[in-house]
Amino acid sequence: MTGNLRDCIPMAGGEWLISFTTPTPPGEWFDKLKGAPVNIDVRKMSHHRSLDANAMCWALCSGIGKAMRPPLDKEDVYRAAIRAVGVYTPVVVVAWDIDTIRRRWEEHGTGWFVDVADDAGVGRKLIHLYYGTSTYSVDEMRHVLDWLVDQAEQMQIPIPLSKDEEERMLALWGKR
Repeated sequence: MTGNLRDCIPMAGGEWLISFTTPTPPGEWFDKLKGAPVNIDVRKMSHHRSLDANAMCWALCSGIGKAMRPPLDKEDVYRAAIRAVGVYTPVVVVAWDIDTIRRRWEEHGTGWFVDVADDAGVGRKLIHLYYGTSTYSVDEMRHVLDWLVDQAEQMQIPIPLSKDEEERMLALWGKR
């Protein structure tokens, strides 16, 4: 459920009354849970990626992959785009932990991968933990799409959207 925080009022017994406004009624769950202990998870609303941006990303990855000789899987093109312009966190780890870290990190999805970047002392390695684009901001996703469009243009692959359509799609992503 989404809404807005409205008030935070101290009560006489040391408790706090926190209220919210929502655009839709709460439904049956409110009556069932009213007065019962509940878990509360309040987070700042975030924007989810546009399905259009996602579709464009995968269309570009597929087209680029098919045009390569030998052909590449669209997932490999996707990871190349993330590696080239995507988001990662550099971390120094004990060298023998890399396989475990890689296995657990890559369970998150296709765009989540680990690259060993450099030695970081005896028995230690600098790794880059790359994040899948599902976690990206509008600007971060724009970099990935721009990189893919640039690759497609260099290979003379038709682009599925005009620049105006791409901007509209990214603007919609920022609103969702």
